[in-house]
Order: sequence, then structure tokens, then C-alpha cells
Amino acid sequence: RARINQQINKEMRMRAGAENLFRATTNTKVKETVALELSYVNSSLQLLKEELEDLNSNVEVYQTERSGHRRTAPMIPLGLKETKEADFTAPIQDFICQHYGEDGSLYREEIRELMDLRQAMRTPSRNQTGLDLLMEYYNQLYYLDQRFFPPHRNLGVHFHWYDSLTGVPSCQRALAFEKGSVLFNLGALYTQIGARQDRTTAAGIQRAIDAFQRAAGALNYLKENFSNAPSLDMSGPALCMLVRLMVAQVQECAFESLALGGARDGDASSTSSLRLAQEAARVSDVYLLVQQSMSQPLMKDYVPFSWTSMVQVKVEHFRALSHYFAAVVLYVSEEAEKAFVHFYVGARAGPPLGRLLRDSQQRRKLGKAHLRHAVMRHEEAMRLHGVCKSFRKMDILQDVLAATHKRSLDKYSELDREDDFDPTLEAPEIRRKSAPRHSLRLKHGPLSVFCGHTRRGPARSVCLPRTEGGLGLTLRGDSPVLVAGVAAGGCAEAGLREGDYIVSVDGRDCKWAKHAEVVSLLQNRDVKGARVAVVALLSFPVRQNADQRPTSRSAKGRGPASFLNWNRKKREGARTHRRPGSTLNLPFGDTGATY
Repeated sequence: RARINQQINKEMRMRAGAENLFRATTNTKVKETVALELSYVNSSLQLLKEELEDLNSNVEVYQTERSGHRRTAPMIPLGLKETKEADFTAPIQDFICQHYGEDGSLYREEIRELMDLRQAMRTPSRNQTGLDLLMEYYNQLYYLDQRFFPPHRNLGVHFHWYDSLTGVPSCQRALAFEKGSVLFNLGALYTQIGARQDRTTAAGIQRAIDAFQRAAGALNYLKENFSNAPSLDMSGPALCMLVRLMVAQVQECAFESLALGGARDGDASSTSSLRLAQEAARVSDVYLLVQQSMSQPLMKDYVPFSWTSMVQVKVEHFRALSHYFAAVVLYVSEEAEKAFVHFYVGARAGPPLGRLLRDSQQRRKLGKAHLRHAVMRHEEAMRLHGVCKSFRKMDILQDVLAATHKRSLDKYSELDREDDFDPTLEAPEIRRKSAPRHSLRLKHGPLSVFCGHTRRGPARSVCLPRTEGGLGLTLRGDSPVLVAGVAAGGCAEAGLREGDYIVSVDGRDCKWAKHAEVVSLLQNRDVKGARVAVVALLSFPVRQNADQRPTSRSAKGRGPASFLNWNRKKREGARTHRRPGSTLNLPFGDTGATY
């Protein structure tokens, strides 16, 4: 990677010089010679970028080497940003002499240790030692910024970093660029550690979830606090896409954990299969959001084709799995009617679901429809897999797709009959639902509202009776849903107030619920009405000052670490009541509507 980055830098400098000469000269022969040289340089650049793309798309390099009888689909890791050597010795010694009035040579040993630390963090190992090394240098940059990099003066130190995906070099004299690049590498290293975990065990899945969540947190923090990025991989759209990708891979690990738990416990009940169906639908939807982020104009030509293909394959693969597990439930006749309550999105065409599920023939037809969709989705995933050239050498992904396709096809053959001439039913859309993950940071709700920096009033319980008219309130946002307005004379006026957050409906936790889910629960309340629990913020969240130093793990136990002292203009210009982001609180939709 370093060799390719250096060659790309050389070719781009040659191209810049040739373009300047082409614009400056008026000699026709010189223009023709320069144009020929430019075409050669552009061809060389294209070949180098393709070589770098192949290196970045070679996800098997970062995967686990263990391969048991149950193989898992590969994850997408993020490559590290490369950097050139930088020497702070002379600028820091001069600053010590001029600003502090001391002999700068007395600190030669300390500066040398800092330079050794920077040299070591350029090639961190893919384990906790590598993470501690990056974090240790990241902490030192805080003290370096406070002591030797005043905002009104530039020390003349140039920081050179290469784009993680394209290898295009960027250079800035601001220390914030160095901080942001180190933080980017910290998140990238977490993705590589997560991809290397053995996800055939419960412990490996939990380690992968933890690594991908930490990667999403680091990249999301970088997105919210770093502005004017000189390289595309640290721009807002790219970081937003990467955060969504990490969250999708967390969701995929959650599905694998649920499937592994059912297989280990021998649980083949309809409830377990329905949870798998809804979780698989959730994974497919989250990967679809990643695909949409990758299709944006700025990202379309930037993201490697293998990444886009992998995301498309997983969208189809997990949608197929959701239909397969739904068909498995329909194949079990005893519990199907009870289990399918609130399973489909919206009302399906045809006879009522309850009557259809009591009829064994109709239930078999509906299961057959789900299996037909599963087989079609599996075949589409395999087609997308065959289109990408780099996937042809990826045996793990091919084995996973072939095995699940064969399983759905075998189940379809069991239900298919030669004398069945009735028209095939249309499989309805499956309602996505994420299985709860028993983590302290998730059970308390999104950090945007449920954190130690907010003051909330006590939870209130409000009963919304069932009336002929609407609810008389306006809801907005997701996770949690906000009461944006209460209409006078409506049934909600008795207890709800503008600014309340809905945390549960009839005992069902809604801290992580989406807008449509809460609306559906409220509109489908029974005759007695709905019991809604809400909380209200008494004050806006207090954001942590950039000069305060949170503690962090360190290899040498150095105690307090520091977060970045980010761009002051952005921090001072930001509104004080801006809600801090959280790792998993992504904007899946923020529509406000009156009900």
C-alpha cells in the first residue's frame, strides 16, 4: 500500500507539472508532446488506482483463518491511511526557546520519544496493542496542541496523509488533520479486528459486535467534529456511509448471534423462526441504506466496486433468509396463527390472515409463496456475486450463498406438488424487528436523550382512549419519537405535552422504536385505549468541553487521555442545544406528521 501511494503521489505531481506547461506554452509541438505525456500519466494513474482498489477490496486478507463446518459471510474492513515521515524536532525546540525562554535542546530526548511513537503508530498490529499504540499517540497530540501549536502561529510542520481508498495524497499544516487521521485509523483498525473474529462462536460474535460498534463510534465522532477535510475518505458523505456500513455489520452479527443461539439450544419453534425472519429483514433494510449512501453522486465513483457488490449481495441474501424463515413457521401448523400477529407490514390482500392460517392448504400456499421469493432472492444474490470479478476467488461467500440457496430450494420442493394448479399467493412484506441486545448502553436508550448530560423529569403514564377522531398530536423523529405538538380538544391534550419523548406504549419499550412503529401501536390500540409512558427534558444536554480529557485505556497505564481539540470555529459557531450523536442512532427518517 505504501509503495502504491508513493507512485500515485509521483504520477500526480508529474501530471500537475504537465498541465501547467500545457496551459503556459503556445508552441503547437510542445502542446502535442505534453498532451501525449498527460495521456500516459493518466493511464498510469488509472492502473495504480485499480491496483490499490484490488488491495482494498481483498477483504479475505482481514478475515479469520479458522473455518469450521458453519461458515459465515465475510465482513468489509477499512484499510488504514498511510502517512509520510514528519519531524517535529526543530520546530518544537525553536518554539520552546522563543515562547518559554528555555533551551530547546534540553528536551531532545522527549521529542525523540514522540517521533518514535509516531513512527510506530504508522504500522500498528491488528490487536489491542495496536489500538493502544494509536490511542497513546492520539493522547499525546492533545498535549502537543496545548503546549506547542498556538492558534495564531504556524510552526511550519507539514502532515502528509494518503486517502484510504484511492491513495490520493493530502497535506495540511494544521494539527487537527493529524488528529483526525489518527482517529480514522483507530476506527479502521477496529473494523479489521472485527472482521478477523471467529463468528462461529458466541464469544467471537460479541467481540465482533464490540469492535464494529467502536469503529462506528470513532467514525461518527470524526464526522461530527471534523470540518473541511482535505481528503475524500474523511468527508461528511464518506464518513456517514462508513458509519452506516459498520452499523449494518453490527446488525448482521446480531442476526448470527440469534441464529447461533437457536441452533445451540435446538430451538426450532415458530417464535424463534419468526424472530430470525424479522431480524433478517432488519439486516436487509440496514444494508439497503448503506447501498443508498454508496449511490450518492460523490460516493458512486469513489467506493470500490467490490464493496458496492458485497452490500447488494447482502441486501438480497438477508431478504431471502427472512422469507425462508417465514415459510418455516408456516410449515409448523400448531403455533402459526398466534405467532404471525403483527408480522406483516400493512394489510395484505385476500382473506383475513387468521382464517388463512387456520386452513392448512392456504397456509401451505402462503409458505410456498415465501419460499418462491426466497429462491428468487438467493438467485439474485448469486448473480450479483458472479458479476464482481474479485468475488470469484472468495470461496467463503460463494459457499454461504450456495448453501442457503440449496436449503430454500429443498424446502420448496417439499411443498411443491405436481397436481397443484391453484394460483400462487403473493408473499407480503415482512415487518422488520431487531432482537434486543442486552447491553447497558443499549437498554437505557439512545444517547441523544438518555445520557448523564441531560436532566429529565420523572416518567409519566398517560392513557389515550380510543375515539372516532384522531389522536390530536404531531409526532416527529425516531429513537425515541418526539411529541412535536398537541392539538387543542384532542384526546392527547389531557396528559401529553409538546417536547415529551415516548418511551413505551402498553408496556412495550419504544426507546429505540422508529416513527412508523410507534404510530402503528397508537393507531391499533384496543377499546380500553393505550397506556403511553413519556419523559421530558428539563434542560438541553451539556456537551463536553473539548479541553476536558476523558479517561482511556492505555497500554502503559498512563491514566487520563484526551479527545481532540477540534476546529474552534465550528465548535464556537455550533448551537449549544445540538443533540450529541450516538453510535447506533442513525437518521433512518425524521418525518413529522399529525395523527
